[in-house]
Amino acid sequence: MAEIEIRLPKMGESVTEATITNWLKNVGDSVAMDEPLVEVATDKVDNELPSEGAGTLVKILFEKDQVAQVGDVIAILSTDGSASAEAPSASVETAAPVAAAPVAAAPVANSADQTAIPKSGANGKFYSPLVRNIAEKEGISANELDAISGTGQDGRVTKKDMIAYLENRGTAPVTAAPSATAAVASPAATPAVTATPSGASFMNIKEPIVLPNPGDEIMEMDRMRKLIADHMVMSVHVSPHVTSYVEADVTNIVKWREKVKNTFKQREGQNITYTPILIEAIVKAIKDFPMINVSVSGTTIIKRKDINIGMATALPSGNLIVPVIKNADQLNLVGLTKAVNGLADSARNNKLKPEDIQGGTYTVTNVGSFGNVMGTPIINQPQVAILALGAIRKVPAVIETPEGDFIGIRHKMFLSHSYDHRVVDGALGGQFVRRVADYLESFDPNMPF
Repeated sequence: MAEIEIRLPKMGESVTEATITNWLKNVGDSVAMDEPLVEVATDKVDNELPSEGAGTLVKILFEKDQVAQVGDVIAILSTDGSASAEAPSASVETAAPVAAAPVAAAPVANSADQTAIPKSGANGKFYSPLVRNIAEKEGISANELDAISGTGQDGRVTKKDMIAYLENRGTAPVTAAPSATAAVASPAATPAVTATPSGASFMNIKEPIVLPNPGDEIMEMDRMRKLIADHMVMSVHVSPHVTSYVEADVTNIVKWREKVKNTFKQREGQNITYTPILIEAIVKAIKDFPMINVSVSGTTIIKRKDINIGMATALPSGNLIVPVIKNADQLNLVGLTKAVNGLADSARNNKLKPEDIQGGTYTVTNVGSFGNVMGTPIINQPQVAILALGAIRKVPAVIETPEGDFIGIRHKMFLSHSYDHRVVDGALGGQFVRRVADYLESFDPNMPF
């Protein structure tokens, strides 16, 4: 039987693994070249993977919710139409963290009489070949392995769990993860719920223990929310955040957009929003203050050549993703408009590719789209700054003229600039956001497009 191995392809820089979220074909189905075969999720984005060959699907090597490494064979096709009756392999460990409350258990003594580790423990948990191999090499008995708390799917012990256990072996008690409960009878009879999935690992501090009250609903974070939580905790731990605020008069921009939006739509086939206009001002300010466009690696500062603007985008699920406009300084306002609209549409329809969310050097988040006046955004690592755009509001303001001052109605917005105080001092951070406001306030309301 001629076979074709379908491997997990490389899906972008720094992406080393993916979770199988759904098989679009079953064993025995015919598969055409480039036909969608499987849905996968990385720590960056969700994707459909097309088949690299044509034939009959005879074997699925990774079940739903299992994690495969880039280059792993995930399925096998037969080119002569014969199908295998083999069941999907369950030999691959998962690495998706499960936020479960730890319950302390007594330390388990190391057994000197090490025997072969069975595939399934006394508690019913499956152990992958990698986990069993580590246990056997490190002299961990089957009973000791059963007592290790797993963070994988259904409490499965992963390679990371084994490494963490070995690092603390003999000095810390082994913990066991309890099963989740859907209904709550009383606080005393329910397991404690931790506040964050794994953020405390960055700071060596204990997370607060939270007890649900009667009638409270306990919900597990989805995969993306866990990733966001870890990333936010890491960012606050790594970068000392400082935020500077500036109020900008954007009356000229509002008037210009109202004047041209219909003509722009007819000519370009695109709706022009305020976002590309604001990004254009940010790009100009970055060129004036290039030390905002840097990253930090240890004690080394990496000054970025490209200006790639990430724009935080809310997904229908309520989660957040940051697609990136590459080389934003090389785009005019029409180009920025098309880039913003295209990425936002792809995000809403789950069509983003891994490369669409990589390589950002500075991030913008529009809190004004939710009616917020200002915000204190958290830096998107490994960048060193992020700008929050507040809502545009009509407010009374003092207007200075050669004939004297008077009160008038102006369109204003707050800009909130958070930056990494390790490398961006108050002078640079404050001057940068002031420069963005200056570019916005000097916008030409008669500018052609």
